Amino acid sequence: MGVIVEEARLRREQFAGPAKLYWEGSHNEMTRRRWIADHWDEATATIVGAQAEHMTRVLRTQPGTEVDVVAGGHVFHAEVAAVAPDEVRFNLISEVEADPALPVTLAVSIYKFDHMEWAIEKATELGVAAIAPMIARRTEKHLAQAAEKRAERWRRIAHEAAKQSRRSDIPMIHDPVPLTQRVRAAAKGIRIVLAEQERSTTLRTVIEEAVVAAQNETPTLEIAIGPEGGWAPEEEALFDANSWRAASLGPRILRAETAAIAALSVVASFLE
Repeated sequence: MGVIVEEARLRREQFAGPAKLYWEGSHNEMTRRRWIADHWDEATATIVGAQAEHMTRVLRTQPGTEVDVVAGGHVFHAEVAAVAPDEVRFNLISEVEADPALPVTLAVSIYKFDHMEWAIEKATELGVAAIAPMIARRTEKHLAQAAEKRAERWRRIAHEAAKQSRRSDIPMIHDPVPLTQRVRAAAKGIRIVLAEQERSTTLRTVIEEAVVAAQNETPTLEIAIGPEGGWAPEEEALFDANSWRAASLGPRILRAETAAIAALSVVASFLE
């Protein structure tokens, strides 16, 4: 009986060995850490500050470690060349194929900061290109007053979410502006406002029409999402006067952060 068990063990090791090595190699490639460079040129890249401190003090990274580095909207397989407490330098080895961002800007009416921060993080993970915070008629006064100082925190959240989700870029977080300024700005693509009162036209329909009209190109979209309480009547009129197309996400009333994620999911189903 012992001989049979031993022979079975040897057979398992014989067949598991190569498979295990192959899996480990694939796993290492897939889970290689990704860092977003602060400075770069054609052959090298550098991270500084909090990123570098985490890499050196927490991860105790040494020269020779292989990583992925995002630099100038491209992803590179890189190797750590030099380590200092507040700076890590990489040699860029080869470019890695990376998925582009969704060509979508979310024009988001400012709402409760904790909910908004969650939406920024998840929208970044889903591939949004930019987020434009707006001060709407029904934005709470204290949130509107604090929004400008909050913008840097939103950018840090987007930066961390981009790194975590292995994006090749970081979404642009615009400075907060009054809604009227954003709505009246020159159009850079198809502009859509999510409106509760719209019942006949869904976001899916608008996106599908945009894809067909663009033919072999990818349409650029801007989607406006209202605050808690919805758009004020004068804002609805302003969107209409500036050629924003009203669309619905369906019969249910969604929270602002839910609407942002649902809208990006609809867009991704057509564009990715």
